[in-house]
Amino acid sequence: MIQVSKLIAQGQGLAAALIKRATTVELDWDVRQKSRFDATDSAGRQLGVFLPRGTLVRGGDVLLAEDGSLVRVIAAAQAVLRITACAEHGSAFDLTRAAYHLGNRHVPIELQSDHLKIEPDHVLADMLRAMHLTVAEETAPFEPEGGAYASAGHGHEHSAPKPKPINIPIKAAAPHVHGPDCKHDHGHGHNH
Repeated sequence: MIQVSKLIAQGQGLAAALIKRATTVELDWDVRQKSRFDATDSAGRQLGVFLPRGTLVRGGDVLLAEDGSLVRVIAAAQAVLRITACAEHGSAFDLTRAAYHLGNRHVPIELQSDHLKIEPDHVLADMLRAMHLTVAEETAPFEPEGGAYASAGHGHEHSAPKPKPINIPIKAAAPHVHGPDCKHDHGHGHNH
């Protein structure tokens, strides 16, 4: 078994020719979120992967084996639920609302501009359908968000210094009071 203990996020810094020649390993999300696992690469070699705890392995990452060989990770297709806004009366905001509710439940979620993906869960699917979203089962790679506190070098650096805050005094607006004489609609579904 060949030991792997280093991950190069998205093959950063490696020549494209090296990545192209690398063997590959297809892993689903369940395996890629573990820091220790066994796998077999496209050359049939047995790999023992031992990465730092908390490391998430993403499709496109490159593993560096103890013998110096490179192994490119491919996000394997797996069962997922694809969530889209209702074509008839939905909007992109519906996806934002769904992402909020799924996030509150700490559900791993892949965010795209026109859809969301989660692992199959009939309770969550029913909740999303009740929110007038379209939920379809499909088989596709799954790359959920790492979150604001994700580790493993998948973030990015800002080389420019942080600007100093500017304090500008702002005059507070008069409070807006909702009472019996409020004459405008706020979309609350009831009249004032």
